[in-house]
Parts: sequence; structure tokens; C-alpha cells
Amino acid sequence: MVKHNLQSTIPVIERSLEFFRPHHLELRKRLITVFLTIIACSAVSYIFAEQIAALFISPLFAASPLVYKLVYTNLPEAFLAYIKLAVLIGIIVSMPVALYQLWIFVAPGLRKNEKKLAVTIVFWATFLFSGGACFAFFVVLPKMLVYFMSYASEGLEPLPKLGKYLTFVARTILAFGISFQIPFLMVMAGKANFVQAAYFRRKRIYFYMAIVVLSFLLTAGDFVATALMAFPLFLLYEAGIFLSALFNRKSHAGNTP
Repeated sequence: MVKHNLQSTIPVIERSLEFFRPHHLELRKRLITVFLTIIACSAVSYIFAEQIAALFISPLFAASPLVYKLVYTNLPEAFLAYIKLAVLIGIIVSMPVALYQLWIFVAPGLRKNEKKLAVTIVFWATFLFSGGACFAFFVVLPKMLVYFMSYASEGLEPLPKLGKYLTFVARTILAFGISFQIPFLMVMAGKANFVQAAYFRRKRIYFYMAIVVLSFLLTAGDFVATALMAFPLFLLYEAGIFLSALFNRKSHAGNTP
């Protein structure tokens, strides 16, 4: 009896595998493309790693006259720091390609209106991530560094380590790049009728608590950095509520005969 059941089950499994094989091959093709793009972008970034590191370090030197150099205490630290920096830049630069490959993979199974929505999400997600990264580097990071360097004095010499500093800058840029997509995601959730602006208003306290916890984790437990990151996220959340209500009101008005 068991043997008969196994014999009847095997053909079903084989047919299922044959059904999913084209999707599996397509997914593998897209992942390979994304992986090769990240490798290529990372390799190019590593060629210019020293110049990129100098760009990242420049706000630190501008924050305090007492800081004019960075140090490293382990022999491979500088090499590994440049490798990590190159990989991070490679991931950031290749993000539009990754989003496009994702859209190409799911597009055949979407309806026409869903395809338009997916294209909109890919474009604005990339744009807002870039805007958040620029805001972090040119606005937030200099102010954070000025505050942190205010504790330095002639009797208290700061000796920032190269690897940890580059990780701090990269983490800050990445965190703000992701967080700048909060209003857009809230608007899209409303337009897709998943969650409306009223829900975000009712659950505001819970989302605020989640923002504080997320900021605390992203800043590695530094309370000052947590506050500097959490307050802009609060403003972005409130902007998301406003924009979600505004766009959904327009949508409903346009659908009214």
C-alpha cells in the first residue's frame, strides 16, 4: 500500500518540479545578474576606495581642528575597511539594477495596473533612497560629528579608528536612505487599500516606539545618535500620514462620478 502511494506521488512531484522549473531558472538568472552587478560595482569602488574614504573622512576633519588623522591598530584593518567600503558602495550603486531585475521577474505575473505600480515603486524607492543618503551625508552627518567632537579638547585627544569610522558613516547613510522611503511606502499602502492614514494616526505611539528601537539598533546603542536619527524619522512618519491622506483623498475624488 505504501509502495503504491509512493508510486502515485512521484509523478505529481515531477510535474510540480517541471511547472516551477522555468520560474526557478528565471529567478536564478536574475539573481546571477544582480550578483555580478554587485561584484562589478564593488570592484570599481575598490579601485577608488581611497578617494571614497577621503570623501567620507572630510566631514570629520571639518568638525574639529583637533582631528587631522585616523588610526588603525590591526595590520589588516585598513585593507578590510576598504573592502567593506567597496562592497557597501557596490550594493548601493547596484540597487537600481536589483530593483529592475526584481520587477522583470514578477512583471509577467502582474496585471497592467500592477505593472505600472511596480515601475513607480522601483523609481521612487531608488530616488528617495538616494535623497536620504545625500541628506545623511551633507546635513545630518556634519551636525552629528560637530556634536561628538565638541567633547574633544587639548587634554582629551580623539583618535578615531579608520574601520569603525567608515562603518559609522556607512551605517548612517544606509539607515537614512532606507528611512526616507517611509512616507512613500505609507502612501503606496494607502493607494493599494492595505492601510489608510487613519490607521497610522491611531497607531502613532506604537510606530514611534518602533522607530526609537530601530534607531537605537542602527546607531549601535548610542543615545545621542539615536535621538538625532529618531526625530527626523518622526517627522517623516508625520509627513507620510499627511501625504497618505492627501493622495487618497484625491484618488477618491477622482473616482467619484
